[in-house]
Amino acid sequence: MGKIARYLNELIIGNVFDAPEILESYAVDRSIVKIKPKAVALPESTEDLSKLMRFCNQLAIKDIKVPVSIWGSGLDEMGADVGEGIIISTEKLNHLLEADRRERLVRVQSGITLRELNTALSMYGLTVPIGGHENETIGGLISNCPSDIYAGKYGGIKKYIERIEVVLPSGDILQTNRLNEKAITKITQGKTPEAKIYSRIIDLLDKNDDLVKDIKQNKRSLAGYTNIARLVHKDTIDLMPLFFGAQGTLGIISEIILRAVPIRNKKARVVATFKDFISAQKLLDFAKELNPCQLDIYDIEIIRAAKNFGKKVSAVSDRADQSFVVFAKFDHRINYCLKKINGMKKTLPRTTQLVVESPDNQSKLDEFENSLTSFLNQVRTGERIPMAIDFYLPSENILKFLDDLTIVEKSLKMELKLFGSYTTSNYNLRPKFNLEDEEFAKKALAFIRACNFIIERQGGSITGGSPEGRVKAIVTNPSMPEKEKALYAEIKDLFDPNKILNADIKLGAEAKHTVSHFRTTNSTKTVL
Repeated sequence: MGKIARYLNELIIGNVFDAPEILESYAVDRSIVKIKPKAVALPESTEDLSKLMRFCNQLAIKDIKVPVSIWGSGLDEMGADVGEGIIISTEKLNHLLEADRRERLVRVQSGITLRELNTALSMYGLTVPIGGHENETIGGLISNCPSDIYAGKYGGIKKYIERIEVVLPSGDILQTNRLNEKAITKITQGKTPEAKIYSRIIDLLDKNDDLVKDIKQNKRSLAGYTNIARLVHKDTIDLMPLFFGAQGTLGIISEIILRAVPIRNKKARVVATFKDFISAQKLLDFAKELNPCQLDIYDIEIIRAAKNFGKKVSAVSDRADQSFVVFAKFDHRINYCLKKINGMKKTLPRTTQLVVESPDNQSKLDEFENSLTSFLNQVRTGERIPMAIDFYLPSENILKFLDDLTIVEKSLKMELKLFGSYTTSNYNLRPKFNLEDEEFAKKALAFIRACNFIIERQGGSITGGSPEGRVKAIVTNPSMPEKEKALYAEIKDLFDPNKILNADIKLGAEAKHTVSHFRTTNSTKTVL
């Protein structure tokens, strides 16, 4: 064990490891990036986090840079979990600390997973309705702020977070709260790190008033720190929105207070296939008015790929003339919604196949829901890498986007099959790449640049549903307006003046550096 790991083990209650086999297991998240760290720390308390950050910050002051990356569950798809210095994993910070059933509030550590939280809440008949990966940590969900499959109805993770506790790069602790003018005045008169942050943020908001208003009105993006536009409400200010989508670059979330809602146990599903997108959109628009908890569209080839690997999806994939699949899930007024869907069937093209859930076809619909996982994982030579994922695309421009996509397919000689959520307008493209191909990096760069071009051409944003990390930053950093970039740089400098915390992602990411860390072997990890 090295000197740093030994010293840190004496400093904290948790553990710090630098054994090669352990470091290797933290070198890869769900992205195409691989970076082996120097050490991995598993703190067990906010105090541990504070000591770790204070140590790294003191080294940075002496011009000894030990970069820090934050690891939740290792599920980030843009390379934000990995780093070459110390990885601080929150996996041991996984406790539910308090629960108030009457107020439907819970206080948790940031490393608790969505599954662990909702399992505990189910004892009270409550849940946090997030349709994300069950193994994702709550801290990770805040840091990445993804637009999950239920977000169109339930608003996503940001709607359920009341307060957070954050360990700053200096080791100081910040607890967010919405403050009125009197409270702000009192805080800013002090000499604490908190006072400096509030004072400087208020100055930045005043100095960049027009820019902030423009970001709020026109930006459908999580690149940079666009949530600077959401700090002020009436005469109050709350720093918490800054940490949504910040990907651990401003501080480490240690504790969270969330608001839960009653569980809706009953759900019903509808699947329909169409020969073209125009026909599918008629059902999508109709179903959207019924307020489904989930409303997705798939290129039918995704479903056919699952059929090739044994999934029983013939009910929605056996017609050769079909091109798109619509999937809807309802969790309220179920009988009414299914009746309305059945009633509009006669207005759909005769070639439409419509399957409404009944006791007889539940298992078939279960298999259908698993078909996307089959598509993403059943690649014999290669991997469906995440690059152009969670991008925002206006509904009215999808048809034009599909026309552009056909051109890109021919140009790059790739099969690009669209799928995503119609309620959130966030979509994905997951082409197959062979990472062992010598031309892989060149092909991957051509793909993400072409996709970004046609997404923006149709009024969308590649970071509409999740932030840029390292990978999307390849296209977002060069195109970001200089004034906006300067504002975000000032925010980063305010919270992390020594640039130790996740410094190589978001604005700090450089295309050449990122590409140099692309994996050259296909992953054995399962995509869920």
